[in-house]
Amino acid sequence: MTDFVKEVEDRVASYVNEKEMRKAASDFMRASTQPKYCYNFSWQTRPIIQYPQDMVAVQEIIWDVKPDLIVEMGIAHGGSLIYNASILAMLDMCEAIEDGRTIDPAQSKRRILGVDIDIREHNRIEIEKHPMSSRIDMIQGSSIAPEIIQQVKDYAADYERILVCLDSNHTHSHVLAELEAYAPLTSVGSYCVVFDSIVEDLPEDMYPDRPWGPGDNPKTALWDYVERHPEFEIDKQMFEKLLISVCPDGFLKRVK
Repeated sequence: MTDFVKEVEDRVASYVNEKEMRKAASDFMRASTQPKYCYNFSWQTRPIIQYPQDMVAVQEIIWDVKPDLIVEMGIAHGGSLIYNASILAMLDMCEAIEDGRTIDPAQSKRRILGVDIDIREHNRIEIEKHPMSSRIDMIQGSSIAPEIIQQVKDYAADYERILVCLDSNHTHSHVLAELEAYAPLTSVGSYCVVFDSIVEDLPEDMYPDRPWGPGDNPKTALWDYVERHPEFEIDKQMFEKLLISVCPDGFLKRVK
């Protein structure tokens, strides 16, 4: 496996010179955004509204970090909550097998906390009746409201390894406020993943009915944050490996 990992690293590093492949990936991202390609996928029956490549990337991060808690801003249909909960369940299962223990999901400390300004009742019902729901808690309210921030911090206080995912309102000011509030929860060696940073790279008229666009989006916010917070670095290799992703520069790794 050491040789395989090195092969992957070398191959990904070579992609900087693969102009045709990079252009094809960029063209696909532009062409697939307005037709809502990412809305085609689900996880265990719930729409996840993600590109499959980003789902694989998040799975790799979870398996590497082995978080006790995943904090997610943005719930929508709940597919991401259930996806991440299922990966945590597999982590528990594998660790139990390795330790020779009986698997008891009720005893697991690993949890998912989702925050959304508007958790639609029909979505809440579907999430709460899902088999993964025992691992999921939800808070309704603005992710940048002081009282919500405090609730999340109080919830996270008893956890050591925390992964953060930001995927709600995509304006610069909102994402920057989320970063200031929640990125510090990220444990060293873990990630704060900022979704939809691709908005910066898309045409200005791509989102005519939205308050975000080039110059005002998650990527400009994360650039601002990282410049002032050297404890985080942009994991360039993750995006270089994916190329098809809504998260260019969006995989922020806490290094200290």
